Amino acid sequence: MPISCVLFEDSFADRLRPINLARPSCSVTCGGTNLQKLVEGYGWKVQYFVRPHLRGVMERDGRPLAAEITGPILYLNASLVPDPASLRRIQELVEKEETFLALNDQRVTAAYVREEFPSHLATRDASELVSYLLDRRLSMLTDEFPTLEHTFDVVRHHGRLLPIHLAWQIEKGAGKELTKDVYLGDGCEIANHVEFDVSQGPIVIGRGVRIKPFSYIAGPVQIGDKSLIIDHASIKHGTVLGHTVKAGGEIEESVIEPYSNKQHHGFLGHAYVGSWVNLGAGTSNSDLKNTYGEISIDWEGRSKNTGLQFLGCVIGDYTKTAINTSIFTGKLIGVASFLYGFISTNVPSFTNYARSFGQVTEVGVDVAIKAQTRAAARRNVQMAPVDTLLMQELFDMTRSERQLSSEQVVL
Repeated sequence: MPISCVLFEDSFADRLRPINLARPSCSVTCGGTNLQKLVEGYGWKVQYFVRPHLRGVMERDGRPLAAEITGPILYLNASLVPDPASLRRIQELVEKEETFLALNDQRVTAAYVREEFPSHLATRDASELVSYLLDRRLSMLTDEFPTLEHTFDVVRHHGRLLPIHLAWQIEKGAGKELTKDVYLGDGCEIANHVEFDVSQGPIVIGRGVRIKPFSYIAGPVQIGDKSLIIDHASIKHGTVLGHTVKAGGEIEESVIEPYSNKQHHGFLGHAYVGSWVNLGAGTSNSDLKNTYGEISIDWEGRSKNTGLQFLGCVIGDYTKTAINTSIFTGKLIGVASFLYGFISTNVPSFTNYARSFGQVTEVGVDVAIKAQTRAAARRNVQMAPVDTLLMQELFDMTRSERQLSSEQVVL
């Protein structure tokens, strides 16, 4: 009998902003997949407990919200690092049919409860679900399963997990083997003079991918379905492209979520790029300090050490950059912002950031929705009312970012 599982977002989910503003934490790609796909791949019966503004898009996408489920139930924190080793360990615990509660630095990461889902909590605050789990007085496990605590943790775990995820996909059947360690989905078009380098890891290419001439692809790399690799592209180790992505220039150790474009020359390294992002020609980010020292980020008005020597930018969904935009090391860029010139500070959501030219202003939600409607139409995707409502809610949710910004956004 399949395990009933609830993937839940807790009150710490906002630590991953801006990358999980427009998607649940379990849908953030880290390595070659995300927790949502990994859990669904186990054949478990999955329901979701997400932040209120995401409930509409989850239902639209056929992901059922937590409601009536008979016990026993496995609860998994949506911010769990998508590590197959953690899920195997959790499965072993469940197969013992003994209830438990797992904590990582006092954060509830997993629990196995024999009771049915408390349906009266389905529309309540995340803290109430966590309190319910703590009140069960279950056997405690500590420091078992790591979570994504901050945006830079996606970059921290990405390089380690990608080879594991690729091996998992290859074992399940990742397509036909074009040459040694290069796996190809159906309907791909590979031009002449494309160089595949598998000296550091395999290359997994999805269905309907087009790769133009004189491209260099060095594994471990994953390219999603219906993506386009521009001629003379250099797609280097550690790169993961979601479906329907256009990619060119130089990319290394980075995640680009579905429907985004980075098709022109420019460097993207050790970065995370959300969906529906367009990086204009010549856009580049720095991922290494001139001093070769540890990179710190600005977080909630304070400097926070990351423990990383390489860290590029983190870009939220719907954001666009102008030509020759230069993004400094370790910058966090919100959703639906338009960037110009040098990006030397974090950028709030819904912001026209042209600090180099003395201008930082707010992007009206109507402007952002119109831009996204046009971008979606170019990919033959129609904006649904639930998508428009999401952007309106994101605008309201991020208003304080713009009001608290040191950039003195003009409203």
